[in-house]
Amino acid sequence: MYLWITVLAGLALLPALLKTFFPYFFQDCVYMYRALGCGIRLNVYKRKTPFYSIVDCFLYAVKKHPRKAFIQFEGKTHSYEEVDKESNKVANALRSEAGLREGDTVALFLGNEPRFVWTWLGLAKLGCPAALLNFNIRSKSLLHCFSCCGASVLIAAAGEVHARSLDTTHGCRGYYSIGMSCCEAFGLIPNHFLNAIPSNIGILVHGGLPKAAYVTHERVWASSFIQGVCGVTSEDIFYINLPLYHSAGFLIGLVGSIERGNTVVLRRKFSASQFWDDCRKHNITVMQYIGETLRYLCNMPKKANDRDHKVRIAIGNGVRADVWKEFLNRFGRIHVGELYAATEGNVGFINYTDKVGVVGRINILSKFDIEKEEPVRNAEGLCIPVGKDEVGLLVGKITKHTPFVGYAGNEQQTEKKRLGDVFVKGDLYFNSGDLLRIDHENFVYFHDRVGDTFRWKGENVATTEVADILMMVDCIEEANVYGVKVEGHEGRIGMAAVKLKEGREFDCVNTCSVLANYLPVYARPRFIRIQNSLEVTGTFKMKKVKLVEEGFDPTLIRDPLYFLDLPQKKYVPLSQEIHKSIVSQDIKL
Repeated sequence: MYLWITVLAGLALLPALLKTFFPYFFQDCVYMYRALGCGIRLNVYKRKTPFYSIVDCFLYAVKKHPRKAFIQFEGKTHSYEEVDKESNKVANALRSEAGLREGDTVALFLGNEPRFVWTWLGLAKLGCPAALLNFNIRSKSLLHCFSCCGASVLIAAAGEVHARSLDTTHGCRGYYSIGMSCCEAFGLIPNHFLNAIPSNIGILVHGGLPKAAYVTHERVWASSFIQGVCGVTSEDIFYINLPLYHSAGFLIGLVGSIERGNTVVLRRKFSASQFWDDCRKHNITVMQYIGETLRYLCNMPKKANDRDHKVRIAIGNGVRADVWKEFLNRFGRIHVGELYAATEGNVGFINYTDKVGVVGRINILSKFDIEKEEPVRNAEGLCIPVGKDEVGLLVGKITKHTPFVGYAGNEQQTEKKRLGDVFVKGDLYFNSGDLLRIDHENFVYFHDRVGDTFRWKGENVATTEVADILMMVDCIEEANVYGVKVEGHEGRIGMAAVKLKEGREFDCVNTCSVLANYLPVYARPRFIRIQNSLEVTGTFKMKKVKLVEEGFDPTLIRDPLYFLDLPQKKYVPLSQEIHKSIVSQDIKL
């Protein structure tokens, strides 16, 4: 009798003991259970012939609940059945009018609207990989993205191609404008087209300006499971206001909602002032974010109904710990699924606990030399793992199950991302280009990005691309572009050190004009530093570390500094008053 009492008492105390000595035990178990379920499903899909794709998942949802709301957009609701029919119209029209066949790559240059969804689905039904072009880019950058993705057809909203100055003679056999009525041809897609979807490449996503990442059908599935891992169900209403050309909005948001079979509320772009009104109006339960958007929400004037909403989960990346805390304190108990992932990468993880500031648990970090921008190696030529609370380079082992496919039309960039002889001679790892830190509880924290790319306003900015545009300015001979920290902002804002041509003065107006013609706002350097010469390394790479550390403070820098005044459409001398206004956030960046 006493034995049973002791056993029962022990079982009753077990949860408390586990919580004391293993505080994340239950959350670990739930996460592993969900992740294991996703892994099993993916293996089942891969073994099917043909490969069971996300399109098959969509068609199953159409059959299961045809009249369920799939997309809500600007007062109109489109059911799963309606979106399916519209995608059939697109597929039939492109097959008959554009002559598209399985395997033809098609570039999509569309904003956030339902037409994006059914155009992509129509292409997928034909077995055509879609290249999702950044809707903000223009001119040279747009031409570059179009040419490197290998597309022969461009699909854009009416008028957009001419507005963005895309010369369709660059390997393009034509472009097609998708009007409000879409395509008039209608009919069911034959089964042999539905079964012809390649098991390899599904889409190409343009994140940073110069590189297009291959995304396989397997990667599409893996990204779609993120919603399920976070606890999202078919009954949830998912709010997408991030761009659909971006992997977060497209893969995690749209494709994830197809996998879950839930409803999407789609908005053309993020609006901090209307965000919570939208959530209340549409009964949003799951939201997406990037670090900047949460900060924007926290910066809005406080209201009595700030906690009057049904949002229970927020999925995203790039939020600072202080903004994270402020967001929870102000808007209530919302599970924040802060994640780490790269569209082209083979490693990704998510914070499934309620611990603020972390992006996941337990990963592989290698010591990294920031000055040389390369991993530190020992006497045997192998990389050195970092210890607890040390900052290191995140690497992911390239295997059959965790491949790195690379970039479209850019073998040089692909090879730069491959690291050999990392921990064992002959092994091969993916170089993430990101520095992270692991604490004593094995929680992972994002630290910084290295190399030729920085992140601002949720967008990747390629420094070499911006430098090339700067050197098109008549007065500039050389340019070194980098990102600098600004207090109170996520990511890094663009800055450039430039050397002027001999005998020339800095042209404040023309420089602004050239950048505006070729670059979206987020990619234009907001600060310019004039130098007599630009420092380079022994291998003739531009030195950036010291410039990044010095930032844009005119009290510390003797070189002439300029600030891009967008309303005036020119660069102006960066005075101490302007610097103070930027730091105090009186000037909005």
